[in-house]
Amino acid sequence: MSTTTRRDFLRALGGGAAALLAPRAARGARRPNVLFIMADDLGWHDTSLYGSTFYETPHIDALAKRGMRFTNAYAANPLCSPTRASIMTGLYPARIGITTPACHLRQVVLEQKLREQAPPTQKALTCGSVTRLEQKYFTVAEAFKAAGYTTAHFGKWHLGHEPYDPLHQGFDADFPHWPGPGPAGSYVAPWRFPKLKGKPGEHIEDRVANEVVKFLGAHREEPFFITYWCFSVHSPYDAKAKLIEKYKAKADPKNPQRHPVMGAMIQSLDEGVGRVVGTLDKLGLADDTIIVFFSDNGGVHWKGNRGEGNPYDCPITSNAPLRGGKATIYEGGTREPCIVIWPGTVKPGTQSDALIASIDFHPTLLDMAGLKPQQGQRFDGMSIVPALKGKPLGRDTVFCHFPHYVKATGNLPGTYVRKGDWKLIRFYADGPDQADRFELYNLRDDLGETTNLADAQPARVKELNALISQHLEAIGAVVPVANPRYNPNALTDVAGWRAGGTCSLAVRGGNLRVQSTGGDPYFSTSQVPQASGPVVFKVRMKLATKGQAQAFWTTPEARRFHRSRSVVFPLHHDGAWHDYQAALPVKGRLVGLRLDPGTAPGDIDIAWIRVCRPDGTVLKQWQTWRGASGQRNP
Repeated sequence: MSTTTRRDFLRALGGGAAALLAPRAARGARRPNVLFIMADDLGWHDTSLYGSTFYETPHIDALAKRGMRFTNAYAANPLCSPTRASIMTGLYPARIGITTPACHLRQVVLEQKLREQAPPTQKALTCGSVTRLEQKYFTVAEAFKAAGYTTAHFGKWHLGHEPYDPLHQGFDADFPHWPGPGPAGSYVAPWRFPKLKGKPGEHIEDRVANEVVKFLGAHREEPFFITYWCFSVHSPYDAKAKLIEKYKAKADPKNPQRHPVMGAMIQSLDEGVGRVVGTLDKLGLADDTIIVFFSDNGGVHWKGNRGEGNPYDCPITSNAPLRGGKATIYEGGTREPCIVIWPGTVKPGTQSDALIASIDFHPTLLDMAGLKPQQGQRFDGMSIVPALKGKPLGRDTVFCHFPHYVKATGNLPGTYVRKGDWKLIRFYADGPDQADRFELYNLRDDLGETTNLADAQPARVKELNALISQHLEAIGAVVPVANPRYNPNALTDVAGWRAGGTCSLAVRGGNLRVQSTGGDPYFSTSQVPQASGPVVFKVRMKLATKGQAQAFWTTPEARRFHRSRSVVFPLHHDGAWHDYQAALPVKGRLVGLRLDPGTAPGDIDIAWIRVCRPDGTVLKQWQTWRGASGQRNP
């Protein structure tokens, strides 16, 4: 029977398939319940259990007293959707093709491909990501459902819209049934969930925890499999006002973790965990329940996310002593807090240095519950039951393939292998003549990845790089290659403007030429007039591309370009000159401008750009264009 046919067969049988999956000796006995708790963007150092002196997490800390804490637990990717896919399937994200968190997008992409073009500012051609977890994968939820478990998902999903939602991937219940990357609009009601209304001031983490509590009460007499995947502590950054004031009062300017809103958000996360685990105790279910606590990637280590303003002059969090954080392939991006509780098997209050990864959870949970994989089903991960029993795991190698540039973090497309204490990172096309560049670290001696030993140990680089190549071939990964259009001169400002996205800038015939190679051309400048309050952005352009234009601005309080600080205006795609303008309702001082001149490949010519007051007074004008060399153009 093929994998797909067997999968449909088990779905049709529902709970009656338990006899097919269960060992004979265990039939008739109640299986252990499973509660998988996962935080979002919670860094390795973001709980007091793992060393934070700012955040307060007594309930998460208490989990470690019941079970085993891991010090070398890794997410398979430094971003959320890929890690979530790895947990559901037991496969590396690159095998699935989900390598960035694109699953909330409306566009359905089921095959990962190498991009055909890239802006000349980028050294490598990178990969597009699959945007849905396909139903062809037999998920861990489907395995437990087939074995007679009641299954439920609570919180963040981010693996696809219907029909790729939890209700089509093995779960009987899903709350709040939302495909987005974070809570809809806000943590504190009113929310913008299409099917969920909250009382003003209600916190979504409280509501989700309460729904888990209700589910536990209703299904206490039957085995259950629950994924309680919290929205916290992903953006948007807001929290309960009283908690923000609490963390404002305790913030120490010498502590790299001092963001009051993050402190408040982590406390709400911790309280939700405490409420759910406390309910297991009250219902007498704790001794029959396996609990996993994990995070999907590292903490946000920059000052803002998704362009939102940050009133506190500090990063959202710090992953120190680890380097980097979310959306980087340094340790801060993928090393995670992890606790596993298995009553009667795992000795309470223990610690393991075993090397484990998110790809291990699917086969491990099946093993813990006495279930078998589908016939013919293979995992990239392995059961970590030996480690949970205090025995050697027999594994010393994990991988992460992240073939993407990330502007917010400066991440370059790359792949790493960790083998024992050694970690090698291959950065694609980033060396001389666009050869691959390598960084080698000894994590035992240099946890912060401060000293690159690649030049000093070429033999080790060669050995570990061979492992990377073998791994990428084995999982069928799409691998970045050198960008044939790369031009180092394209990184230079042209008259104070710098290209981004899928375009480059040049001067042609006395005009600024925007050469777009894809659907996201934009260019920006910080050389703006000393103006405060509303301004009018004016531009003369000719183009024959597609899409609308969008003008963005930034202020000292909100230094990232964001759609909430932008104005859209229509374009004439007839190849003739036209004058356009957009009133920008700037609040505060203007510090940056950006123009997105359409959404398609093609050449766009710009004769001039002006910033004016609402009365028409010109504050600044770009008209006599100069090339990168500073010489006047003909």
